[in-house]
Amino acid sequence: MAEQKAAAPAAGMLWGGRFTGAIDPLMHKYNASIRYDQALYKEDILGSVAFARANWKAGIISEDEFQAIERGLLQVMEEWKQGTFAIMPNDEDIHTANERRLGEVIGKDIAGKLHTGRSRNEQVVCDMRMWLRDRIREIDSQLVAFLKVIITRAESEIDYIMPGYTHLQRAQPVRWSQWLMSHAAAFKQDLERLRQVFERVNLSPLGCGALAGNPFRIDRNAIAEELGFSGITLNSMNTSADRDFLLDFLVWNSIFTNHISRWAEDLVIYSTSEFSFVRLADAYSTGSSLMPNKHNADSLELLRGKSGPCFRSNGWVNDGIANGVIATLKVRPERMAAALDKTMLATDIAEWLVRRGCPFREAHHISGRVVAQSEQQEISMDKLTLEQLQAIDSRFTADIAEAFEYETSVEAKNSKGGTSRSSVLEQIEVLRAMLD
Repeated sequence: MAEQKAAAPAAGMLWGGRFTGAIDPLMHKYNASIRYDQALYKEDILGSVAFARANWKAGIISEDEFQAIERGLLQVMEEWKQGTFAIMPNDEDIHTANERRLGEVIGKDIAGKLHTGRSRNEQVVCDMRMWLRDRIREIDSQLVAFLKVIITRAESEIDYIMPGYTHLQRAQPVRWSQWLMSHAAAFKQDLERLRQVFERVNLSPLGCGALAGNPFRIDRNAIAEELGFSGITLNSMNTSADRDFLLDFLVWNSIFTNHISRWAEDLVIYSTSEFSFVRLADAYSTGSSLMPNKHNADSLELLRGKSGPCFRSNGWVNDGIANGVIATLKVRPERMAAALDKTMLATDIAEWLVRRGCPFREAHHISGRVVAQSEQQEISMDKLTLEQLQAIDSRFTADIAEAFEYETSVEAKNSKGGTSRSSVLEQIEVLRAMLD
């Protein structure tokens, strides 16, 4: 017969009064969460202080008892901060640990009144909401700083023109600033969504009890105000079960990290020797243990890799890697200009014809024939003579030459959101107004 494990008593638990038997040590270990939720010690203590204050105001405990509880809890918080808090075997979670230690500091009789009318259901939700909203504030701050760096570069480097790509093929000329602002637009939406998530997170659950509510007439709104919540949850039963606010954040994080990955991948490509549009600072690059010539964009590759693990990916905001990369990036406009190809102006030829009354479908076909002619003769489209162009279509005149200028092309895209100077500057101002 196998030796039976010693059983841990249930009597030491907050819920142990109803149990006459013992709890299996394996079950105790399986049930305990203290190794994880000890990260919530500050939120748990601040929530307990606010709840004790509400019980004092409601006449459930005396003012002296409240002051003793508050003083004791603040001492417990300091122990956590200093790293001197000793976790005991029966501390199954952060709530149990803090209340147990409070009893040792001020006496169990007074400490035992702290939990009056409160459930760990509402307590853990409160801790998580407070913890998450602080993380959201940190992310918000870093995202704002990141966007400010982007728009500063977009404004100061607005004269650089580069190839725009679709399917990794040269498509149309665009401003480098338009590329920067294309990602800024995505991050702007992320910031707006994040602030919407914050509003749903920042609601106080305290006063909901286990599911049915609180019987002691505590002021839920006063608790919410003390803890910096913008309001209270609507329904006590829903509050106990609701973790949608966490899902909201995880969905947000998934969208945001996809945007970071896309931004990083573009810069990885642009930093290759084949493109050489940009060069990463040495501070955000690594080399090869074998090949001395390598200058690897590992900061960007790691940002892409870490965008997968959901719980770790938002660490980029604290690391500041993305901010550092974009702030120290060296742009090479001469390489961008060298990569431009007159074939990218084929659409501009079609648009030139449209402005002279030609239907776009016909103009598109004519422009395609111009491209084919230049390829057959192995010369750039702008090197075709007027006679050669008129042989394709008689409507071509000498001023078709204006359609072969890159600056003319980008300036023609002057609708809101386009790549013209005025359009890009307008995008910058819209984003700057939001950030300010």
